[in-house]
Amino acid sequence: MSSTLSLAVITPDTIDAALALRVRPDQEGLVAPVVKSLAEAYAYGETAWPRLILDDGRPVGFVMAFFDVRFQQPDDRPRSGLWRLLVDADAQRGGYGRFAVEQVCAEIRRRGGTRATVTYVPGPEGPAEFYARLGFRPTGELSGDQAVAELDL
Repeated sequence: MSSTLSLAVITPDTIDAALALRVRPDQEGLVAPVVKSLAEAYAYGETAWPRLILDDGRPVGFVMAFFDVRFQQPDDRPRSGLWRLLVDADAQRGGYGRFAVEQVCAEIRRRGGTRATVTYVPGPEGPAEFYARLGFRPTGELSGDQAVAELDL
C-alpha cells in the first residue's frame, strides 16, 4: 500500500500537530523548532512559506521556504530556497525530506525561479550529505554560521 504525500498550510486545526514535531535529540542544534519558524514566518510575511509535510494526512514534518530574499549584500541577486526542514524523529528516513525539498523546488519554478538555495549547519552531523544527494552544491559562502548551497532548477 502506498502513501500519499502532500504539503499543507498550517491552520488553527493543525498548529498543535505542527508544534509537536521534534527532531532526534542529537539533531536539536541543527534546526530551529517549529515554534521559532512559525514566529519568523509571521514576522517575514509573504517572504516565508511554511507548510506541514503530511503522509496520508498525518503530520510527519515541517518545511519552510523563502522567496526573493537578498541575504548577503544589498546588491546580491534575490534568492529563493529552503529556509527550514524538520522531519519528526519517528518519521525520518521515509523520504519525507526529499519530498519536501522537491516541492519547494517546484514552487520556486512555479514562481519563475531557476535556482534553489539552502543554508545549513556545516559539520559531520549536519545535513550537507543529504543536500548533496539532492544535487545542491556548496557555494563557499556563509550566511551567519551556516553554509550556503545551491541547486540549478
